[in-house]
Amino acid sequence: MFVQETSAFTRVALTGVLALTLIFADVRFNQMAATRATLSNAAYPFYWLVDLPARLSSWSSQILVTRSTLLEENAHLRSESQLLQGKMLQMAALRAENLRLRALLNSSALVQDDVLVAELIGVTPDPARHQVVLNKGTDDGVFVGQPLLDADGLMGQVIEAGNASSRVLLITDATHALPVQVNRNGVRAIAEGVGRLDVVELRHVASTTDIEVGDLLVTSGLGRRFPVGYPVATVIEVTRDPGQPFAVVKARPNAALNRSRHVLLVFKQSVAD
Repeated sequence: MFVQETSAFTRVALTGVLALTLIFADVRFNQMAATRATLSNAAYPFYWLVDLPARLSSWSSQILVTRSTLLEENAHLRSESQLLQGKMLQMAALRAENLRLRALLNSSALVQDDVLVAELIGVTPDPARHQVVLNKGTDDGVFVGQPLLDADGLMGQVIEAGNASSRVLLITDATHALPVQVNRNGVRAIAEGVGRLDVVELRHVASTTDIEVGDLLVTSGLGRRFPVGYPVATVIEVTRDPGQPFAVVKARPNAALNRSRHVLLVFKQSVAD
C-alpha cells in the first residue's frame, strides 16, 4: 500500500516538474508554439461540431422568414424611397427658386429706382385676361399704375391695390399699350398686347422705319407711367408689304410672364422729360 502511494506521488511530482519545465521552456524559448498550433488545428473540428447547431438554427430562421414579413419590409422600403424622392424633388425646387432669387437681386442692383420685392400668389383663370395677383398692397406702399419687373424685363403695371394684395395687368393683355423705343436707334413706337403671353405687336410702324429682327425694345418714359430704359421685348418678326403703309412688327417679351414668381415693384419713376 505504501509502495503504491509512493509511486503515485512520484508520478504526480514528475508530471508537475515536466509541466513546469515545458512552461519555462515555452516562456523562455518559445518552444511550444508549433505544438500549440498543431493542437489548435486538431481541435478545430470539435469546435465546428459544437457550433453547428447554432449555425443551423440561424440559417433556418433566415430561410423560413414568412411571406408577410417580406411584404411588410418591402412596403416599408418603398415608402421610404418615395419619401426620399419627394425630398429630392423639393430640394431641386428650392435650388431653382434660389437661383431665380439671386437673378432678381442682381437685377434690382442694376435698377436705379427704389424697388420692393413681391411674390405672385394668384393668376386670373380667364385666358382672355392676362392678370396676376401679388402679396403686397397699400400697406406696403403699392399704388395703382406702379410698374412691375422681373429679373429680365418689364411685366406690367398695378391696376388694383388693396391693403395686403394687388392686381397687375401684364403687357401682353389685349387692353394694354406701352410706349417703347428701339434701343439701337431711339425709334419710338407703341407695343400692344394681343392676348398671347409670348408676343406683343408694334402698331402703326411705317414700312420705311429702321427696325430689324433682334432689336431690343425698352421703355421710352413717354406718358410718365414707366421708367426710362427698362427692357420690354425683342423684335422677332418684321413684315413689310409694298402695298401697305405700315409694317407688321412682332416682339417677344423679355420677362418670363408665365414663369416668374418673385418680382420687383418700382417706386421712384425716372421718366423722360
